[in-house]
Amino acid sequence: MEIDSYNERKAFDETKAGVKGLVDAHITEVPPIFRLPQGTLSNKKPSVSTSAIPIIDFADVDVSREGIVEKVKDAAEKWGFFQVINHGIPLSVLEEIQGGVRRFHEQDLQVKKSYFTRDLSKTFLYNSNFDLFNSSSLCVNWRDTFVCCMAPDPPNPEVIPLACRDAMIEYSKHVMSLGGLLFELLSEALGLHSEMLKSMDCMKGLNMVGHYYPPCPQPDLTFGTSKHSDSSFITILLQDQIGGLQVLHQDSWVDVSPIPGALVINIGDFLQLVTNDKFISVEHRVLANIAGPRISVAGFFSTNMLPNSTVYGPIKELLSEENPPKYKDFTLEEYTKGYFDKGLDGTSHLSKFKM
Repeated sequence: MEIDSYNERKAFDETKAGVKGLVDAHITEVPPIFRLPQGTLSNKKPSVSTSAIPIIDFADVDVSREGIVEKVKDAAEKWGFFQVINHGIPLSVLEEIQGGVRRFHEQDLQVKKSYFTRDLSKTFLYNSNFDLFNSSSLCVNWRDTFVCCMAPDPPNPEVIPLACRDAMIEYSKHVMSLGGLLFELLSEALGLHSEMLKSMDCMKGLNMVGHYYPPCPQPDLTFGTSKHSDSSFITILLQDQIGGLQVLHQDSWVDVSPIPGALVINIGDFLQLVTNDKFISVEHRVLANIAGPRISVAGFFSTNMLPNSTVYGPIKELLSEENPPKYKDFTLEEYTKGYFDKGLDGTSHLSKFKM
């Protein structure tokens, strides 16, 4: 990273006001640190594609479980992404958590600044771009974020800012419950007993992340979130109606069109590793938008922020002479350290663990 870029990033960081601070200052041009290198801009439009992300209806999951498991299996193998409707989380809860994320990011700056930190050991932290000072990241992303570790040890409510406290606590309970069902369905989709993934502590940890993408004056020059895959077992994402999320499917970018009340589910790197590539963690990104703010709430199932000595590797029951292990064993902590050091540089961290 050149000196100029580092100094600009440092100056931006020291405002503690994030991208929203730039927009509040009525800038009309995207600052240089946010600009994508020339030549990377040409592929921002989604490729012409008739395919759409699978949509799975969970309304009759108890009655037609087998059929739903088959759909989950198909989506996890071919797409790594699917949307779920009739998932059981009330619309009022979804609206309230989106409102909570918005209230946090739009509250008085002095109050918001008190939560600003780059210390990943904090239960609740707010900043802009976790990889701001990584030399490998292509450009700074046009978004601000807060992260709160909600499980395995639910935080003292006082730690969560008042603006989003009740909404976070309520929404997290529902996400844990839906996560439990998803891990059962995914286990069954692998031909294993329904408690298999849970017994491996795949849903032990939950990090709730509230992203705020302010309107961007020159959306073609930057990204809301650069291309990446998730360091999680699975991610449950709630997005608003502005759109901009795209997934890479068969070398084409496909829009994940917002559906009111739906949740986006995607397979993370850890699940691709333990399923030995049976389920895929695909790269995705968020475009910047002249409209906004775009609000999204991601629940990452992973204990990657916590000390955890559990060693993971491909599930033994899935291996055979025809299907030998493709990955070496790893700990979530070891994986995450490399993932964070690398930042969102457009490359997958999975390859580092290939046999």
